[in-house]
Amino acid sequence: MSEFQHPVTVYIEDTDAGGIVYYVNYLKFMERARSEWLKKWGITQRALLDENIQLVVHRLECRYAKPARLDDELSVSAEVRAHSGCRMSFDQVVRHGGEPLCHATVDIACLDANSLRPRRWPASLGKALSA
Repeated sequence: MSEFQHPVTVYIEDTDAGGIVYYVNYLKFMERARSEWLKKWGITQRALLDENIQLVVHRLECRYAKPARLDDELSVSAEVRAHSGCRMSFDQVVRHGGEPLCHATVDIACLDANSLRPRRWPASLGKALSA
């Protein structure tokens, strides 16, 4: 599956007092990229919730290399590396000017929103994963 790119501008609320992006905000940028990746396939988080489906982070591994700063224009990638019946693993990188700032592997699980038990991907997402 090809790498999806999502642009992000660093705003003041993303930074600490020194104008450096607060570490947890990289994870928020990555979440946005995954949500936009879904929208690319015609799937919204609202539609998933309406189908009683919740996508949750099951595991996360993150490495920080360099800081992003106020007003930086970033590119956040989301690439599916592996998937099974109810899980998928994303490789994600936050870049500034093509230079990697932060890299993460994010494992997502598909759950029944009521029972919080694993369930298979909906057909719409299954199509995206097999494309």
